[in-house]
Parts: sequence; structure tokens; C-alpha cells
Amino acid sequence: MKIAMRAPRAVLIAAAASAAALVLAACGNSASSNSSQAPLAGEQELKSAMSTLIGAGGPPGVVVIVQDGTNRYELVDGKADVTTGTAMTGSATSRIASISKVYSGAILLDLASEGKLSLDAPISTLLPTVPSAWGAATVSQVLQHTSGIPDYIKDPKFLKQFIADPQMQRTPQQLIGYVAKQPLNFAPGSTYEYSDTDNIVAGLIAEQILGKPYAEILQDVVAQPMSLANTNLPSTSDLPEGYIHGYAVEPPAATGAATAPPEDVSLLINPGLAWASGGMISTADDMNTFIRGYLAGDLFNANVLTDSNAFVPGGGGPPGPGTNSSGLAIYRYETACGTVFGHTGNMPGYTQFFGASQDGSKSVVVTVNSQISPKNAPTNYENLIAVQNQAICSAMGQASASASASTSAS
Repeated sequence: MKIAMRAPRAVLIAAAASAAALVLAACGNSASSNSSQAPLAGEQELKSAMSTLIGAGGPPGVVVIVQDGTNRYELVDGKADVTTGTAMTGSATSRIASISKVYSGAILLDLASEGKLSLDAPISTLLPTVPSAWGAATVSQVLQHTSGIPDYIKDPKFLKQFIADPQMQRTPQQLIGYVAKQPLNFAPGSTYEYSDTDNIVAGLIAEQILGKPYAEILQDVVAQPMSLANTNLPSTSDLPEGYIHGYAVEPPAATGAATAPPEDVSLLINPGLAWASGGMISTADDMNTFIRGYLAGDLFNANVLTDSNAFVPGGGGPPGPGTNSSGLAIYRYETACGTVFGHTGNMPGYTQFFGASQDGSKSVVVTVNSQISPKNAPTNYENLIAVQNQAICSAMGQASASASASTSAS
């Protein structure tokens, strides 16, 4: 879910994300790891990038997990709650936004591995209620965002109603209903276009095949088998005790005028408005466990996730580091320090990124508690990409991208 918002409350829901600037100079970063393991490559570079990110106008806090084999490192900077001063931590819950798409994709890919559906099947053969104009799009095209199905989040009627009441109740069928009368935006398979409706369709297909609510399917197929105790799809906007608070922030005024403190938007949105496309909650710890196990093949043969023939040029919302390509509910990020497979997430109060190497042995998770995208916060976005890139370098055992280039040249 990519809807952006701004404070104060009267305009918070209507515009691009962000409320007031906050400098957390007194909140230095810290790292935790097993004392017996080797130092993290590029640790100082990563800490510096994190400090820059949460500087003036940046998010209140950031947590980064880097893991290479059994060596796991957690670095934090800033605050999970600016009122209490609680520090960021990888064990605290936050909204994972569009990273949820990887999980809905995982469910359909698992069903395909069990022979319960074909990735080449037209969605009309699996979901009788799908609009007839969309029926020729296949399951794989839905997962890759090459289906042509229009995005309900861009629909003017949905936006108007959402602005009026971000806690409004809508079923998945009602979400599809906003664009059900629209034709496909293009012939299926002909191009790439990110659409949240794709993953609403994916969730409904899972329900149709398994005959139970998607939230239960998520637990049965993914969370329980992978021991993700803090990962679920909530039915309300409430969050577990000790959660990472999400904030609307905006850069300092060009005039240097004083700005208001960040506005807490953690509980603003009913997660049902994103459902299988972006309504999930989790922790950085759980996300790290998931992406590592997923790429390692804990759910099914992971070669389907990294097959080079299954990718087309395209990035998520927001784009991730390096060169982005879209696969089956996962993106490939080709960076100066190596290639990882994962996803980004972005919604009011939160921005997420996770990725892992092809075999799942090297992984990164980056969680920040404000919404950051190229359009609403370009400087913050550049700083965020710097953190993500450095985290990948560190996971690959490289001090920095420049060091990687020097090594390659020699």
C-alpha cells in the first residue's frame, strides 16, 4: 500500500507523506552481535549511513539486520517511540506494507508446488468472481505485475473515501469493486505495471482453493511452518504492546522556521484496506527468518524464485537498491556488492526492505519508522538507499561498494 499522508490531521490523509523534522543527535547508533563472531564488514560505514538517514528531516529511527551464515548483526539508531524515548529493536512489531506481497505470493507458489494450481492458469479458471475483462491474465502475471489489472489504490472514488475515513471497512471483493468495471491496462504479459489489486486477487485465489480465510492460510502455510511467531494479518489497526511507532515527518522549512514534532500515524489506517497486498505486521527478526528460509527453499524449491527467465524490468513502491527487476512476487536487486532477492514496503509511518542472496545464506532487513519514497522525500530516499546498499555490502563481506569495485578491478 503506497498511499502517502501528511500532518496535521486535517491534511494528514490527503497529501504526500511526512510531518515535522526531528534531529536525534543524542540517540547514537548501537550494534549487537555474538561476541565470538567476526566483526561486521563495513560496520562503521553502515553506522554512518544510518546516522545520516535519521538526521534533520529523516525518520525517528532505523533498525538494520545483517546476517551471513550464522553470523547475525543488529544495528539500531534513533527511537521507536519519540514520546517515551524507547530505542529501535529488531524484536518490535511494525507494519510491513507491501512486503506482504511476498507472503501472498509464497502461498500461491506453495500451492503450485503441491499441484493445486498452475501458474499458467488464467485467473478466471480459479476465481469465478473475477471481472470477465481480466480473466485471461494468468497467475504468474498477477504475481509479476504484468497482468494489466488496474490498481484500486489509484481509483479516485477509493481515494476520496479513504481520505474521508482511513478506518473505513471494505472487503477484498469491495476493493476489487473499485476497478472491476475497468478493462485491463494492457494485454497480459506485454509490460510491467505495479498494481496492489494483483495481490488482492492472489489472496482471493488462495481462499477459493483452500476454503478458509486468508489470515488463517497465512498462518498455516507460511508463519507456523517457518516459526514466525510475530507475523500475521490483523483485523484491526491495533498493534501489539511495544510496537515501533510510525511517524509522518517532513524536512525542515527552507526558511529555517521551527517545525512541529513528528505526528504518530501508527494506528491511522485499517489494515483491511490493503489486506493480502499490504496489511501485514511483523518484526525485523521475523522478516529476516522468512526471507532467508524462503530463498533457501524451506517452503518449496526456491529455484522458481530466482530463475533469470522469470524477471522483467520493474521496481516496487518504492524502488529498492541497484537495478530492480520483477519476478514472481519478489524483486531482484543487482547492486555493486552483489545480487539479492526481496521486496520493499511503504505506507504512512513505515518503510521496509528485505533481501537475501540466491541461497538465502546472506540477508538484510532495513526498517524505518516513517514513509519514504522518491517523490515525497527525495533526500531521505537517497539516504535510505545508501543504508540498504551498505547493508548488502556488509552481508556480502565487503566494506563498501567502492571497495567492491576496487577488488573487482584488481
